[in-house]
Amino acid sequence: MKKIEAIIQPFKLDEVKEALKAIGVDGMTITEVRGHGRQKGHKEVYRGAEYNVDLLPKVKLELVVPTGRAEEIIRTLVSAARTGKIGDGKVFVYDVAEAIRIRNDDRGESAL
Repeated sequence: MKKIEAIIQPFKLDEVKEALKAIGVDGMTITEVRGHGRQKGHKEVYRGAEYNVDLLPKVKLELVVPTGRAEEIIRTLVSAARTGKIGDGKVFVYDVAEAIRIRNDDRGESAL
């Protein structure tokens, strides 16, 4: 099993969810987060005062998927989240040793 964590632009969330749903992925956790990468935020002017916005709003998606489907899911996610501009985000992939469904103690991929 693989855990996929993706940090994406908030306005791309619906498009990513629909793309994943279209290929049969329905379980995911979504968190609103703040952060920055290489762009280090940007400057804004409010009522004549300039200030730095260094922690930009992002959305973090977390999915645990069968190893055999991981590449397909990653390709779909990346394609739906891409704008081609700086700040599109990142995808991280981890190995998952075990998954357990609390309700009935299913283990492994059957718990997904």
